[in-house]
Amino acid sequence: MFHVYKSLLRCHASTTHEAIYDRFAPDQKRCIVFLVSFAGLLPMFVSATFVPSIPQIAKDLDSTHAVVSLTVSLSILASAVGALVWAAYSSFYGRRWMYLWGMPFLCIGSCGVAMAASLRSLLFWRFVQTFGCSGGMPLGAGVIGDIYKLEERGTAIGVFFGATLFGFAVAPLLGGASAQYWSWRNLHYSLAVWGLLELLLIYLWFPETSHPGTMGIDKLKRRKWIHITWVNPLSSLWLLRSPNLFAVMLASTLVLITDYVLLVPLAYTIGVRYGIVNEAIIGACFLPNGLGNFIGAPVAGRLSDIIVRRWRKHRKGVWFPEDRLRATWIGGLVMIPLSIGSSGLITTYVGGSVGLCLNLLCLFTNGVGVDFVFNPIGSYNVDVARSRSAETTAASAAIRSLILSAATAVVIPSIEHIGVAWTNIIAAVLAVIGQGLIFLTIHYGDRMRASVDVGFSTTENS
Repeated sequence: MFHVYKSLLRCHASTTHEAIYDRFAPDQKRCIVFLVSFAGLLPMFVSATFVPSIPQIAKDLDSTHAVVSLTVSLSILASAVGALVWAAYSSFYGRRWMYLWGMPFLCIGSCGVAMAASLRSLLFWRFVQTFGCSGGMPLGAGVIGDIYKLEERGTAIGVFFGATLFGFAVAPLLGGASAQYWSWRNLHYSLAVWGLLELLLIYLWFPETSHPGTMGIDKLKRRKWIHITWVNPLSSLWLLRSPNLFAVMLASTLVLITDYVLLVPLAYTIGVRYGIVNEAIIGACFLPNGLGNFIGAPVAGRLSDIIVRRWRKHRKGVWFPEDRLRATWIGGLVMIPLSIGSSGLITTYVGGSVGLCLNLLCLFTNGVGVDFVFNPIGSYNVDVARSRSAETTAASAAIRSLILSAATAVVIPSIEHIGVAWTNIIAAVLAVIGQGLIFLTIHYGDRMRASVDVGFSTTENS
């Protein structure tokens, strides 16, 4: 009798948990995904449109390229800090409020950048601008974890990542065209208008998606009308003491390094090798990578959902979170190493239009391959720590940004000393090492989670 009662309780808990994800109709869920994807595009445009404008900014502010480039490093810092802040406070106040608080920083910061008359003011307002929009990725991942159940989550996150990462490739084209034919100041005024539009859309159509009773403010017995609470944003980093979360963070970082090795020195490698000097055309060369992201992310997301369902059925209903990581193999072991290694060899040994076309194909393949690794890992982070999914995503993004900023700094010196081919081959080897970490996580995931429990999700609450 006790076992029957226990089974009924488990069934009731499961039904109640399923009902949480039915709060929003399918059309409303798609609208929410559109809104968070639109917000997720912003940080990509803010960061990627700036680089092609550096020569024009340096000229207007009577400075040098190297000095103005300091704003890129500052932006990486602001992005890491902002992601941690918005994610930590979203667990207390909710997702909606963090979007509404962040967008004014972006709007004011963008106007400040556009009106900057000195390097000092440019640095300050650039920090404010990047800080304001940096919650786009972690908040978006958290929102999707709030509204989609386990077996549907990968597909939704795939759509989100595909839309946002496509912006990373389109933005340099627009930034280069703006620098060439328009004005970098007008570009940042445009970003302010975009932020204002996003603020209006969030205010009118974006509901609070956090599960009822899970926000920190909901748990307070006594609260003021305007309740201000200090939340330590660095507490999110403590989640990475989990071997699982740290391993997949490092694996995704090693994969993203290949993207940066291909894209950051594009003007210096493909541009010089094939005689491309126009900034707008250089920016257009980023498009195949973005198209690969746009196509690869939803496909990878759907594939990871299929794998989760199949392995769960194979285990007769038992959920093993690391099964989702099996979707990374084709990208991490085939597409990424072959695309970046081939690009280095083609750039070195194949000239003319044939070499350029083959390089663009490699950029497309790399874009697809990166998503086949990045998307399942992003979904896995949400799966195993659903209640703190935004914080997990932010912590991973913050550490990843710091590692990528250091790695990016050595790309061009490496190309100068050992050449494009060897630099790309080293990046390919690092990506394969990342897959080794994923292999270990898949096979020893349960032991790794048991060694350090940071509040992992279970079948009943994921």
